[in-house]
Amino acid sequence: MTGFAQMTLRGFLEELGSRSATPGGGSASALSGALAAGLVAMVARNTGGMDAVATEADGLRAALEELIDADAAAFEKVMTAFRLPKETPEEKVERSAAIQDGYRAAVDPPLRVCTHARRVLELAVLVAEQGNPNAVSDAGVAALLAASALDGAALNVEINLGAIKDDDYRTVRAEAVRELRHEAAVLRETARASVHAKLD
Repeated sequence: MTGFAQMTLRGFLEELGSRSATPGGGSASALSGALAAGLVAMVARNTGGMDAVATEADGLRAALEELIDADAAAFEKVMTAFRLPKETPEEKVERSAAIQDGYRAAVDPPLRVCTHARRVLELAVLVAEQGNPNAVSDAGVAALLAASALDGAALNVEINLGAIKDDDYRTVRAEAVRELRHEAAVLRETARASVHAKLD
């Protein structure tokens, strides 16, 4: 499979708009998070005493870039499972198990995007509050992109959880996503208030 994260931006956008199922919303959410992390790093580098923030943001950006491809690869596994033969009872059992495995694999990348995006959002709040005031709008955009990344990835977790038959597995991960969404909503509003306070 083509490494989507290594494509030019134009190439990625063309693939995103094609008939292909991948890359899809999960990869786009990971990209949104990576863009947010890049902006956080930029604001931090233009603010004295924030080298550690810039370094952490760089690491988060790299992790989110990797998840652009990981999300697409996981969903390819789901599609491969659906193409398995289902003529005999044994084939049906194997195909059903493979589909369940595929959906479990497809839950992991967007859930990790949620986790990383939450941390990017925390850093966006930090640079909005303490960063160079001339770059406060960039900090605000970072917060908005990180929040969107988390919300978008959460949708991808939820749609994949809906196909999984293990109730305990679904419950644990659905609760994790709800908690991350709640935390992100608070952080987003904190960043927004800091940005507008400086702009005003």
